[in-house]
Amino acid sequence: MATTCGLRTLKNEPVPLKSVSVEVGVQGHVASVNSTLQYENQESNPVEAIFIFPMDSNAAVYRFLARIGDVEIEAQVREKEKAKEEYDDAISSGQEAFLLEESDESSDVFRLSVGSLPPGQTASVTVGYVSELAVQADHALRFCLPAVLNPRYTPSLTAEVPGAQAGDVPYTLSLTMDIYSPSSIQSVESNCPLTPLEFFSQDKTQAKVSLSPGHQFDRDVELLLYYSEPHQPMAILEAGQPGVQSGSLMGDAVAMLSFYPEIKTEKSSHMTSSREFIFLVDRSRSMNRPLRQSSGKQSCMKITRDTLLLLLKSLPLGCYFNIYEFGSHYESFFLESVEYTQTTMQTALKKVKSMKADMGGTEILPPLQNIYSKPCLPSHPRQLFVFTDGLVGNTKEIIDLVQRHAHSHRCFTFGIGEGAHFALVNSMAEGGSGHPQFITGSERMQPKVMQSLQFALQPVGRDIAIKWNIPAGITVNPVSPPVNMLFNLQRVIQYFQLTDQNASNISGSVSLHYTVEDKALENKLSFSMKPKTDGSMLLHRLGARKAIVDLEGKVRAGDDKSARERAVELSIQSGVSSSYTAFIGVNKENKEPVQGPLQRRNIPVGGSHMCNSKYFFEVLPTFFLCSHTFCICTHDSAYLVLPAVFCASPSLFPRPFPCPCFLTPTQTNLDAFTAEEEPEDPMMEVIGLQRADGSWDLQKSLASILGKREEDMAKASPGKVMGFSSVWATVLAVLWLHGHKAEFRDEWQFVATKAMTWVRAQSGRGDLFHSFAHVRISLQQVV
Repeated sequence: MATTCGLRTLKNEPVPLKSVSVEVGVQGHVASVNSTLQYENQESNPVEAIFIFPMDSNAAVYRFLARIGDVEIEAQVREKEKAKEEYDDAISSGQEAFLLEESDESSDVFRLSVGSLPPGQTASVTVGYVSELAVQADHALRFCLPAVLNPRYTPSLTAEVPGAQAGDVPYTLSLTMDIYSPSSIQSVESNCPLTPLEFFSQDKTQAKVSLSPGHQFDRDVELLLYYSEPHQPMAILEAGQPGVQSGSLMGDAVAMLSFYPEIKTEKSSHMTSSREFIFLVDRSRSMNRPLRQSSGKQSCMKITRDTLLLLLKSLPLGCYFNIYEFGSHYESFFLESVEYTQTTMQTALKKVKSMKADMGGTEILPPLQNIYSKPCLPSHPRQLFVFTDGLVGNTKEIIDLVQRHAHSHRCFTFGIGEGAHFALVNSMAEGGSGHPQFITGSERMQPKVMQSLQFALQPVGRDIAIKWNIPAGITVNPVSPPVNMLFNLQRVIQYFQLTDQNASNISGSVSLHYTVEDKALENKLSFSMKPKTDGSMLLHRLGARKAIVDLEGKVRAGDDKSARERAVELSIQSGVSSSYTAFIGVNKENKEPVQGPLQRRNIPVGGSHMCNSKYFFEVLPTFFLCSHTFCICTHDSAYLVLPAVFCASPSLFPRPFPCPCFLTPTQTNLDAFTAEEEPEDPMMEVIGLQRADGSWDLQKSLASILGKREEDMAKASPGKVMGFSSVWATVLAVLWLHGHKAEFRDEWQFVATKAMTWVRAQSGRGDLFHSFAHVRISLQQVV
């Protein structure tokens, strides 16, 4: 019997979206994207197609073009309510119309409505946007085309977004990327098959790459770009739009500045830093799923537990910490943050090892409110680490809360798995002056978390100012909001509007000033710039998007009564979308109204999808997220895994059929959602035996992992005085990490540094000094 999973037409035919074609142009750190969606109405009645799709939350959507037959319609930005009224009026009168709008809850979800598409007619819509490329831990620039759009979890459990399984996506994706780099392009890597990289210049600064033909858009498409010099400072000037009055953003020149400050600190300063660390961990049911393409099929929860173990072992003495876990409710390990000692670390580790993904939904707001309600500890700046794989429906409310407390903490975020909430992970880190990380495919979470820990432990740059030295008569005004903190080796991009700029080029310099631990520092960039006049206006639109997002935040905070009006004005002027505006296009050349009853079709996006059981949708106050072998019901904040047969035709079950949430535990299949777990990693076993002060005890469990007997290790010890056995065990453990796990150095570097700091401290004891000298050579090799 054929399943009804996946949304179909009334004739059980695929929905009318036929293909997605994407053209990407990369210029240094900026990507310009044009996505074309090809539709075909194969039914006998006119169709209104609804396509809800994910988008980079930092993207500036600036173009919406529709083609129906030979007619081309360039959509315009209007105030949202006016655009909706115009769209409704058009389709009610039988006209062909298009509407593109941003979600009210999250800036990374867009809804495209294609209205009154006549029977047998084809149509295409092109969405254009520009975004900055994120920098990865290995210095790659990351471009991501998100495909997965899971239902957003909110306490009210409302869902409007369908999805589709890999085999049910009725359209393919083609993607081509043209790359122009300021330095040579070393390579391009992807989680999807690519054609060979084709170069167009001898210095390898221009290249082209494409997805292999026939790609099914069933996962996020991720491309990593590696440049020979990815972090050289840059200043780019873009001319104003011809015909637009000077004095406005689009009429004046816009400059983009890119700095990559190097903040040098003492090698061991992180071991004496005082911080408060709070780890907020997602324990919702979906954390049981494996990472796609993950070797060994480890679950997101297992990987997160290992990462927390590594974090707890890497924390410096003198800091304070606490761990919160959340789902449909939240709990904390300690009532208040506690000092990091052997006792508190062991207590936390025991609880971490018992963590399971069994706490229901993804309600992140309540624990955040609890964390922020507690006063910060004196002289211990708060560092918040957030781990989640989920998606929420109250994104903007969460981001606003983080931003309101940015003066007292930093927020580091980790999106686990494909489909993690891009806007949430990015915007929480940006609003909290932290750093976002995404873990997908076969990537290891630990090195990325260790990079963020390094950021959190290092001193930051404050009192930031950008000063210009340019010819008189040119006024510089910031477009993007100011930067509050600088991290070591983290890129900073700012946009500025230059008024009264009539020269063909500008020579001068600009400098980035900041203070680190009361020491004034400066990064200077000299330039001779000729404004680019290619008509793309990419820098103007990126700057406009930054300003619009800042104004939207002020509206929600109630800080500025005129901010909404200014955001709408800037959106319309720049042609960049906002939460208060929408793109509207109407085919006014079609003089004859489309005849017949209008059918509405929801078009699936790649990833997980909903059950297509009409009975379930009409009767049950819930929704179902289908996978290959099971469904998840999220009624009343409960996550229960049901056999896949529930996804089949409702005729299999007698009516009225009770809500599956009321089934007893024996009637559910809770194990179906659990990934296969790998045996324990020896490296994590060794790290798990380390004490909070950085030392190891000479014991049987350590000897077993190192492949030795405890008595043999004790006999080989060059020192026989009391206390030296721990020094000897610590040296051996660190040497084993260097010899057997050198490729994972980024993960255990804090563990090893803490260990060597402890060993050096022991050399100050008279009874150990002589014995310590015998292992000096080994220590030098380790360090």
